[in-house]
Amino acid sequence: MSIYIVPVPIGNLKDITLRAIEILKEVDFIIAEDTRYSLKLLNYYGIKKKIVSYYKPRENEKANKILDLLMNKDAALITDSGTPLISDPGFILIKKVIENGINIISLPGPTAFIPALVASGINPSKFIFLGFPPRKKSELIKYLRTLAYFEYTLAFYESPRRVENFLKTALSVFGNRRFAVVKEISKKNEKIIRGKLIEFDKIIEPETILGEIVIIIEGNFEKNKKEETLKIGSMDDIFEYFKEKHNISKNDLKKILMKREK
Repeated sequence: MSIYIVPVPIGNLKDITLRAIEILKEVDFIIAEDTRYSLKLLNYYGIKKKIVSYYKPRENEKANKILDLLMNKDAALITDSGTPLISDPGFILIKKVIENGINIISLPGPTAFIPALVASGINPSKFIFLGFPPRKKSELIKYLRTLAYFEYTLAFYESPRRVENFLKTALSVFGNRRFAVVKEISKKNEKIIRGKLIEFDKIIEPETILGEIVIIIEGNFEKNKKEETLKIGSMDDIFEYFKEKHNISKNDLKKILMKREK
């Protein structure tokens, strides 16, 4: 008994390996995130198999039932698009499968952030894939601040309706870095939108942002260059510096200094 992790196309249904098609035809059943969506792919390749749904709100419950089905049978785990577990359900199931000593075979294949990264024009030699960022603005700001000093190129997934807000927040936290918004990869309206964050609004305004979105942002490659000099004219300059660079309020900084004096 084995479970195969099978990447599926992120747009164009022809972007699937011959081996993936072969596995989907051979296994006893297929585990899918959305059975209705997956049927489009399976019907396209004439694959008729039992499909078991597996989605995030009921991952634990579904995983236990799938474990029972796996006894003396082989299955393939797929997602709506791309590679399972990458910003999609599957981790809980795979963890349980490992704990139960069931064989796992992972196939190489499509995932959206790799083609976006290599076509972005931003250095791909060192990068971090971060999936979907927080939705709330306050949480997003806090999250991006933890990434501000990384020298790595940053890769995110984002909803089309939140792209503008994300870029605006990224500008306020990262400063004027290069970015690329890659939309509808491998589909008819695929497009890469490149520019500097300072001009994101002018670049994005005429575009129709739909479908799957990958955002690539340049890392802090200025980190090892000469550090900026802090110009101190008054205590207010110090307070302003710590507020801007480290998100420490004037009152909090006073408390820290008072503790050090004791």
